[in-house]
Amino acid sequence: MALKNRWLALIGLTISVLVIGFDTTILNVALPTLAAETGASAGQLQWIIDSYAVVYAAAMLPAGFLGDRFGRRKMLVTGLVIFLGGSVVGMLVDSPGALIGARTVMGLGAALIMPLTLSTIPTLFKGAEQTKAIAIITMGVSIGMPLGPLLSGWLLENFWWGSVFAVNVPLVAIGIAATVLLIPETKDASAPKVDIISTLLGMAGLGAFVYGVIEGPGKGWGDPIVLASIVGGLLMLAGLVLREQRQPRPMVDLELLRNPSFRWNTIFLILGMFVFMGLMFVLPQYLQVIQGHDALGTGVRLMPLMVGMIVVAKIVPPLTIKLGTRPLVVAGLLIMALAMFLGSTTDTGTGYGFTVTWMILTGLGVSLVMVPALDTALAVLPKGKEGTGSGLNTTLRQVGGAIGIALLGSVLSAVFTNKIDTSGLPPEAAETAKESVVAAQAVAARLNLPQLAESAQSAFVNGMSTVLLVCGIAGVAAAALAALKLPDSRKMKAAAEPGDQPLLESLSGSVDGA
Repeated sequence: MALKNRWLALIGLTISVLVIGFDTTILNVALPTLAAETGASAGQLQWIIDSYAVVYAAAMLPAGFLGDRFGRRKMLVTGLVIFLGGSVVGMLVDSPGALIGARTVMGLGAALIMPLTLSTIPTLFKGAEQTKAIAIITMGVSIGMPLGPLLSGWLLENFWWGSVFAVNVPLVAIGIAATVLLIPETKDASAPKVDIISTLLGMAGLGAFVYGVIEGPGKGWGDPIVLASIVGGLLMLAGLVLREQRQPRPMVDLELLRNPSFRWNTIFLILGMFVFMGLMFVLPQYLQVIQGHDALGTGVRLMPLMVGMIVVAKIVPPLTIKLGTRPLVVAGLLIMALAMFLGSTTDTGTGYGFTVTWMILTGLGVSLVMVPALDTALAVLPKGKEGTGSGLNTTLRQVGGAIGIALLGSVLSAVFTNKIDTSGLPPEAAETAKESVVAAQAVAARLNLPQLAESAQSAFVNGMSTVLLVCGIAGVAAAALAALKLPDSRKMKAAAEPGDQPLLESLSGSVDGA
């Protein structure tokens, strides 16, 4: 394929994953509007968010295998069309149940798009070009998450609430056109037939586990439904692993994890996603509730996260060739840890300028981890297993992000409940105030208790500081582990393809000039 067409194809793919990135967060600031316009209850609002996340995680595992079996381009287009259909339904319906259905369909499409987009990269790009392509794709997804609240706030101020779905339509259409016209079809001719039992075990197991993890902080980890979901999901996944071990060509190819480069790079991708998703859970609440910005203002103030990501997209390809993956991942984890430690010193009087400093560092650190680690993990996949390997990698990252939100959300909730002062309140009002900072402020406004609002803000900031401190400690521990365990990607490439290093270096020069 001509150089120009490959980069045009990458633009189309990046637009597609950008949509997935901001659809992860775009509805968070639209929930009050959806409640007013559709009459959705609190539980229905939660499911409008969670239905996407649960199906997205559950359907990822077989997605890569389906691409290997039936064709990666064909299944990528299928995912884009499904996502497009869900978006069209979402912008036309006016009831909570239908919205939940639309989001479920969108989650299914997204589950096909993400791993199959990654699996096409090695077929389009090699060497340093692949590293740069991975950097651009990673930046697209990462930028999409903070872009979601900004885009949502602007759309809701200027258009009807369905516009948060309508914005997907032209962007996904561009992705479909780029995929059909510019990406060659590839598949594994030796891939076996789809094992229906394994597929169902994987989807049901992941769906149940992720549902339990998402619901745990709100319902309580001892809630029977939460426990049943987590335990049942783990049992089904254990059954899947046992069944797959007897298959000559498994859908979940755990043999890939025997490769230390794939295994350890995937582990650090999971840790990076754990920290980043935890941050994206607490930071918008801090900017909106504590600093008092509206939805659009919150989105604008999340933009400094992009600065570090954009810098990394340019510098990582030549640095990976020169230094290898390990020092970049270690440096990224340490920068993330520094950012989290800085953020943990925040109090209710801290200005936005200080927040900008550690947000920029966070973007830089996250991308230094994610880009080279993902590039190296994909580079070592055996030919014909790009889909299966990228599906496994993406699934583990998504589950890591869900666990990050759940565990760190539980820490935030525990500290908030312990720190807020509800003395003198009626029992029912006190119980409501302990649910969240937003609920506490509503109680304070209703009862005209400014001291309760101040206590709630202080308790939330204490909880956020604890979450960031935990993330910082995790980052330091992960950096030490990476320094000890992460293989030298330069030696790996030299051993696998002795003649490739000069080629990679020459490609780096051509990419920088592209």
